[in-house]
Formats: sequence, structure tokens, C-alpha cells
Amino acid sequence: MMVRRGVQRLFADLKLSMVPELALASGRRADLVALGPSGEIWIVEIKSSIEDFRTDSKWPDYRQHCDRLFFATHAGVPADIFPQDCGLIIADEWSGHLLREAPEHRLAAATRKAMMLRFARAAADRLLLAELAAGAS
Repeated sequence: MMVRRGVQRLFADLKLSMVPELALASGRRADLVALGPSGEIWIVEIKSSIEDFRTDSKWPDYRQHCDRLFFATHAGVPADIFPQDCGLIIADEWSGHLLREAPEHRLAAATRKAMMLRFARAAADRLLLAELAAGAS
């Protein structure tokens, strides 16, 4: 949560909208999906340790769902373990720093539309649940 909070604060400063823990069409769940002002889609995979990164083999699948793929971690994890063809964010609970930009891999139009709908529906459903929960108290 500490790393995610820092990334969310960084992305808010960058004017990106975000949905954490978004289920993808592949059945995987992305740690954080961000939507930029011109419709670009970024996915952030959060890694809390070297072991967390080394035991994860699912992250390459995320490329088919985004224009840019990032890893995010904290200062205690060596940056050189992460692939050079992904962006890298170093974060703590207060902020994040974009250490390396992610190369762009533009989504096909149909995939972009499907991701936008998935993003919008998840955001709307979560807002409704939050409002219902607030009204129940």
C-alpha cells in the first residue's frame, strides 16, 4: 500500500486518473491502471521486494492491455533488477519519482475501447459502492 499510495500521488500530480486492482480481459488483475488526458493507458505492477519480482511471471501479459508498462517499488529494492523495456517508479507513502519512462506500445483501437470501458465501469461501480456504504452508516 505504501508504494501504491506514492504512485497515486505522483499520478494525481501528472493529471492521470487511476483505478487500483483492475481485472483485465485476460483474467489477470493489474495493481494500478492509469488513464491519461489524451486516452493513453498505463499499467503499474508494484513489487515490494526482489523475491516478489523474481517469483512473478505474469507481468509480461500486461503489455497487451496498455500503452505503457511500469514497475513501481521502494528505495530498498535495487532498480537494476527491473527490465529496461519497462518504466520504473520509486515511491514511498508520500510521493513517487519517475525514474525511467516506459516505452510506448500503442494499443489497437478495439483493445483501447475495451480497456476504456473496463476502466469506466470499474470506476463507476466503485463509486456507487462507496456511496451506498456511506449512506448505510
